[in-house]
Amino acid sequence: MKIEKSIEINKSSKLVFDYLRVTKNQDNFSVWNMADPGMKKSYQGIDGSVGFIYGWDSTMKNVGAGEQEITGIVEGKSIDYAIRFFRPMQNTGKTGFQIESLGDERTSVVWIFDSPSKFPMSLFSPVFKIMLGKDLQKGLINLKNTLEK
Repeated sequence: MKIEKSIEINKSSKLVFDYLRVTKNQDNFSVWNMADPGMKKSYQGIDGSVGFIYGWDSTMKNVGAGEQEITGIVEGKSIDYAIRFFRPMQNTGKTGFQIESLGDERTSVVWIFDSPSKFPMSLFSPVFKIMLGKDLQKGLINLKNTLEK
């Protein structure tokens, strides 16, 4: 199951990349991070560096528990993560951002989510794609609003 959503932000690609690189900034735009202000969070390593792990644990069913690890950074271009879900269901996947300059103060951001979908859950992939796609797009809109203030 692969989902890609994009948005154009009226800020420089350097500013956008530097903001996205810091995983803790997802608290300001990710629908899931914002859903439960009381969730427990953990951090391992240096944020913005390969190997940094952000963990979450929420009692809210739609947030659950898991962790996200920075697995790759191409300076100014992309940030890749491994994402591991522990609850409400176990699964692993990949997510990340692709950043592209469209000019001095215009940047394209693509948020990608890619996860295996095994039977019988694969039967629900079209519904999950719509739901997750909406959440990714809302997160990108939040990102745009945050950075363009």
